[in-house]
Amino acid sequence: MPIDPTKPYDDQNIFAKILRGEIPAKTVYEDDHALAFHDIAPQAPHHILVIPKGAYVSWDDFSARASDAEIAGFIRAVGKVAREARFVEPGYRLLANTGVHAGQEVPHLHVHIFAGQPLGPMLAR
Repeated sequence: MPIDPTKPYDDQNIFAKILRGEIPAKTVYEDDHALAFHDIAPQAPHHILVIPKGAYVSWDDFSARASDAEIAGFIRAVGKVAREARFVEPGYRLLANTGVHAGQEVPHLHVHIFAGQPLGPMLAR
């Protein structure tokens, strides 16, 4: 069910539990600012999620409240994951849903990295 990004952070969401080690994840990258792991229900041949380690509901929340170091670290982590996975050529897609209309389901900022096949148009017309 899509979430409302204006509500307070819920520390019982699945990504918060993964960060605390309460739920296992197939980790591909971790540093001080980010954790990246394989999606349990992949929507492409390669589907990795990258999440910040801080308690941020959405991209809007993160861009408004995160420190400069957190923002830089997170963005660099997304790029590093894509490069290390060798997605740069022939290409990949980044997706971060924010709010009900975008279909955000987990109230913790996360960026999807999709790769491994032609991904088609961005939005259906």
